[in-house]
Amino acid sequence: MDLETAIDLAATTNERVVLRRRPQGLLTDSDVALEHGVALPVLEDGEALVAVDWIGVDATVRTWLSQAEGYLPAVEIGDTVRASGIGRVVATRCATFPVGHYVYGLPGWQRYGVVRDDPLATHLGEEVDAPALLSVYGATGLTAYVGIMDVGRVREGETVVVSAAAGATGSLAAQIAKIQGCRVIGICGRDDKARWLTDELGLDGVINHATENVGQRLRELCPDRVDVYFDNVGGPILDAVLDRLNMHARVVLCGAIAIYNEHGRPPGPANYFQLINRRARMEGFLSLDHWDRFGEVAGILGTWMAEGRLHYRTEVYEGLGSAVDALNALFTGANTGKTVIRL
Repeated sequence: MDLETAIDLAATTNERVVLRRRPQGLLTDSDVALEHGVALPVLEDGEALVAVDWIGVDATVRTWLSQAEGYLPAVEIGDTVRASGIGRVVATRCATFPVGHYVYGLPGWQRYGVVRDDPLATHLGEEVDAPALLSVYGATGLTAYVGIMDVGRVREGETVVVSAAAGATGSLAAQIAKIQGCRVIGICGRDDKARWLTDELGLDGVINHATENVGQRLRELCPDRVDVYFDNVGGPILDAVLDRLNMHARVVLCGAIAIYNEHGRPPGPANYFQLINRRARMEGFLSLDHWDRFGEVAGILGTWMAEGRLHYRTEVYEGLGSAVDALNALFTGANTGKTVIRL
C-alpha cells in the first residue's frame, strides 16, 4: 500500500521515554530518559503511525523493564518503554488503519508510535471515548471479565474476594462478581478506597491490609470461607486467602503487584497445601490469549455501563514527564481506578 499521511513526516519529530538501566525497586527518573527531537520511523507495509493521545498505565509495565522471562520480551536498554495507548493514525501503509481513525495498541511512552496489523492493535473507528476504553472496554475490562467469568467460574451466592480491589482491574472484577449475584469482599490499602468500594461500588465488605489483620478479617467477613479469589497482588495476602479457601475453590492469578519490584526470585506461597486440602484450583491467565473476544466482552460491559451497574474511576497524569510517577502510583497505593497519561 502506498503511504498516506496527514502530517509532514520530514518536519515532525518524536518525543519518547527510553529505558536507560534496569530499575531496582520503584522506577526512578534516572532509570529512564525523556528524549526530544527524535526522527520518526520509516513505515513499512502493514504499519501505521499513530499520534498517541492517551497512555494506559499498567503494573505489567514494571515487569517488562526487568531482564526476566515474561509473556512479552523485556524492553531493551535504549528502547522506548512499552505501554498500551490510544491514538489517531497520521500516516499509514496499512488498509486496516486509515488516516484519521483511532487505534488501541502498544505504542509505548511516546508521542508518536508505530502499530502493525497484528493481534496487539485494534481499530476503533473515527470517534472514541479513550478514558472509558482504557478503563473499561480494553484490556482492563477483558482481564476482569475473563478472570471472573471464565477462570473463576463464579456462581450466584458464592463468596468472592478481590485484592487490589480499588485498582483498575480489581474494581471491575469485584463489580462483575456482584452483577453475577456473589457476595464480594475487597482488599485495599486506604480508608478512602474502602469507602469507594462499599459506598459507590456496593461491595459487601472491605479489608484495609495496611491497618487490619487480613487473616482475622477474612475469618470475620467470610464465615463460610472463600469460593473464588481474584488475586492481583500475590505475597502475604495470597497466603492469607489460601488459608480461608472453601472446598473446590478457584484462585484466579491475575497479577502479583506485591513482588514486581522485588530483586531476585520471591518466595512461593506458604499455604499452597490448602489447594490439596480443599481440592481447590489455582490458575493464571493473560487477556492476550482472549483478544479475539475484545468486541464481545466490550459489548457486555457496555450494556452494564448503560444500565448503571458498572462504574469506573480514572486518575489522569499529564504529559510524558509524569510517566515515572504514574507507574509508581500503582505500587505505592496512590491510585484509585485506572491510571492514564494524557498527552
